[in-house]
Amino acid sequence: MVANKIDGTAIAKQIRESIASDILEKQKLNPRFQPQLTIIQVGDRSDSSTYVRMKQKAAKEANVDCELIQFPESISEPELLDRIYRLNDDPTVHGILVQLPIPKHLDEYVITSAVADEKDVDGFGTRNIGELAKKGGRPFFIPCTPKGVMVLLQEAGVDLKGKNAVVLGRSDIVGSPVSYLLRNADATVTVCHSKTEGLKEHLKAADVVIAAIGQPGFVQGDWLKPGVVVIDVGTNYIPDASKKSGQRLVGDVDYESASQVASHITPVPGGVGPMTVAMLLSNVVDSTVKSFERQKQRKISPLPLHLKEPVPSDIEVSRSQNPKQITRLAKEVGIASHELEPYGAYKAKVDLSLLKRLDHRRNGKYVVVTGITPTPLGEGKSTTTMGIAQALGAHLGRVTFANVRQPSQGPTFGIKGGAAGGGYSQVIPMDEFNLHLTGDIHAITAANNLLAAAIETRMFHENTQKDGPLYKRLVPAKNGKRVFAPVMAPRLKKLGIEKTNPDDLTEEEIRRFARLDIDPETITWRRVLDVNDRHLRGITVGAAPTEKGHTRETGFDISVASECMAILALSTDLADMRRRLGSMVVASSRSGDPVTCDDIGAGGALTALMRDAIKPNLMQTLEGTPVFVHAGPFANISVGNSSILADKMALKIVGTEPDEDHAEKAGFVVTEAGFDFTMGGERFFNIKCRASGLVPDVVVVVATVRALKVHGGGPPIAPGAPLNAVYKQENVDILRAGCVNLKKHIENAKSYGIPVVVAINKFVTDTDAEIAVIREEAIAAGAEDAILSNHWAEGGKGAIELGKGVIAASEKPKDFKLLYDLEGSVQERIEAIGKKMYGAAAVEFSELAQKKVDTYTKQGFGNLPICVAKTQYSLSHDPDLKGAPTGFTVPIRDVRMAAGAGYLYALAADIQTIPGLPTAPGYLNVDVDTETGEIDGLF
Repeated sequence: MVANKIDGTAIAKQIRESIASDILEKQKLNPRFQPQLTIIQVGDRSDSSTYVRMKQKAAKEANVDCELIQFPESISEPELLDRIYRLNDDPTVHGILVQLPIPKHLDEYVITSAVADEKDVDGFGTRNIGELAKKGGRPFFIPCTPKGVMVLLQEAGVDLKGKNAVVLGRSDIVGSPVSYLLRNADATVTVCHSKTEGLKEHLKAADVVIAAIGQPGFVQGDWLKPGVVVIDVGTNYIPDASKKSGQRLVGDVDYESASQVASHITPVPGGVGPMTVAMLLSNVVDSTVKSFERQKQRKISPLPLHLKEPVPSDIEVSRSQNPKQITRLAKEVGIASHELEPYGAYKAKVDLSLLKRLDHRRNGKYVVVTGITPTPLGEGKSTTTMGIAQALGAHLGRVTFANVRQPSQGPTFGIKGGAAGGGYSQVIPMDEFNLHLTGDIHAITAANNLLAAAIETRMFHENTQKDGPLYKRLVPAKNGKRVFAPVMAPRLKKLGIEKTNPDDLTEEEIRRFARLDIDPETITWRRVLDVNDRHLRGITVGAAPTEKGHTRETGFDISVASECMAILALSTDLADMRRRLGSMVVASSRSGDPVTCDDIGAGGALTALMRDAIKPNLMQTLEGTPVFVHAGPFANISVGNSSILADKMALKIVGTEPDEDHAEKAGFVVTEAGFDFTMGGERFFNIKCRASGLVPDVVVVVATVRALKVHGGGPPIAPGAPLNAVYKQENVDILRAGCVNLKKHIENAKSYGIPVVVAINKFVTDTDAEIAVIREEAIAAGAEDAILSNHWAEGGKGAIELGKGVIAASEKPKDFKLLYDLEGSVQERIEAIGKKMYGAAAVEFSELAQKKVDTYTKQGFGNLPICVAKTQYSLSHDPDLKGAPTGFTVPIRDVRMAAGAGYLYALAADIQTIPGLPTAPGYLNVDVDTETGEIDGLF
């Protein structure tokens, strides 16, 4: 009989056509689906180049992008490894193939092992081969030639179950992996080689022969069992004068004699060879499919809570949980390893490149947590934020981020304590959260104080030097040539000086460029530190004899009050932060022109100090759900929100791919706005959302029985003082009277066109009747729902109903609108806030405030959004006016500018920008166990 020829060329062609068609179909569902193979070739061996061209040609036919990266033979191993590692991290590359052989000075094992397992489309990496060898193993890829062999057997209709299969050859490339595949197909496998005794007898008993021994025509027909299936993997060149090349390609099997015995046989060439390339392309497509599937596989494994009654202290609760390694959490939510920068075991920074990688995704659902007008004890917004995130992420199957501000160490060691949440709804480890974290606030402090030093120094040098020497020192000659520093370009442009050669400036241009001529009385920039040090509120600088009498009255602020912190919160990328830092106005010149950070030449240096601070910090809740902790602008005079970048990043992480069901799969980002809705929420919308372009899906207003009783006429509450009995006993009349405050906040929130849910933060003294009153009043005021939540005592479990309410509200239609546009006057914008948000009858500007507004408008800053700094204890400017007062006049004492951050802030109260320490500050309770290193006493 004559064997049926298994035509590998034709089968490979069909496979390439099928791959091309499959890719086109997938691209209809997701246009981003584009498999890419990257081939690395070192040197220019002609045979390697021929093989590469074959792969490129086949890839083109299959609609697979194929990139060739060629390196000179002299490339060093570290250089080559670096490029491979970068390809491993490139999400657009789905397969990496190192074309062998490589030069002898390179370690082949080291180089090929450097390819990521999930991109090892050749299938020869340690993990892939190891998994293939295991029974039930899960390799990412099957080596191409062995995979091609199995496809050829399948195409020939060979049922391998129970068959005797002989593999002739034991190489790692063909023999060994083929034997694993045959075994997994339930064949009885014998691996033979050139040293095997009784080889002919083994072959004679074989139903299937895979020849890969590397000897031309080695297997003869009379060695084979009639009807055997022969797959010839051999690639041998023998002399042939009839060929142009002087040689021809033959296999390991004598084709003429074997084809008379076998039932099926592969020719050489035209058998296994074309299949190897086809299987390579098949692996690339499989890799692409897996890559896209991995992007969708975001599943959080919750940490169990072991609840105790009564609830222990926050630090005890935090310490009772064993947090996940931060690398594990990052993997669960789909943050790639190269995007993660761990700081120890439980916190990490996330690189902004993630935003580019996930740019195509639809954003997840966006929730902002605000509150009613609080008492000095706080009403639990941070705790509620964590509770909602834990409920959604750990109990309701929605990937959810909590996004919160980084706390200042001032309150931590002062009277307020930390800001990690509380009870069983908090960020952990809470000591790491409250102390330093990754050093962002220290970076802010360094940047702020560098600028303060630069301002003083510039004035000193301008006051002690003439124009010529001053200019020469500002633009010194280096190697005999003077060049403007890049940071000087904005100032040259601002002055209308188009010259690029410093030597070409006229004397007048030199004077204008070199002299900022700062008016010391107009300097607004103050030094900062992250400590509540009241004695630095007012200081004199320049008192040393070396300063030649150039003294000035100034002071310190808390670090989080720095405009640098506000810029960190409002920047949309590194370039935006650089622009904003350079645009900060620190003073006016004596001629009335604004003097910026870039005029001084410090914008680049400040950006360098804050380069790492712009990356959000990843932590976790008690139940192992993700938290971004980033930025912490002082809520008294700034936006009081966490960063835009953290929100944007989280919304992409929890968002959906183009081919996913958004309604079913979209996760949530739950962020918090400082103080009540009318302060933090108003700024969130009119400043943060205006800058980010993001629109929330739900507003959550946190309410407590205690605070509403205060607004209903209950006695004042003071930190450290015993609570009056009215707050511990049922009193629905006082409570109902106080609900006017809740109703006003709901009304204010709804004016932005966003659904509102009221979260009733449960206290142990609350009664069912009191909860019913709040719910009744909230729904009557227009809230979608008002839901009792016991997350402080029960974690996410206690907020499940609240989480469900948030999900339901997020599906409601929105009609988003801002409170004001930027075209009117500054006064009109402030009046809109005062009248519509606070309930004021009028807004009154002091002479100083009006003068400042006129100056800012003249300088070109009249179209900025507004932040009103006032008491957080009343809807009005007066902390004693509780409930929902009306008819009052808001006094605007001063108006200041944060030009880089992009807003004006109007002072309606005397705001301390650096708090003081109380008689018994928090640091008295803090200590370290010197045996374990554990920190005690934080709260």
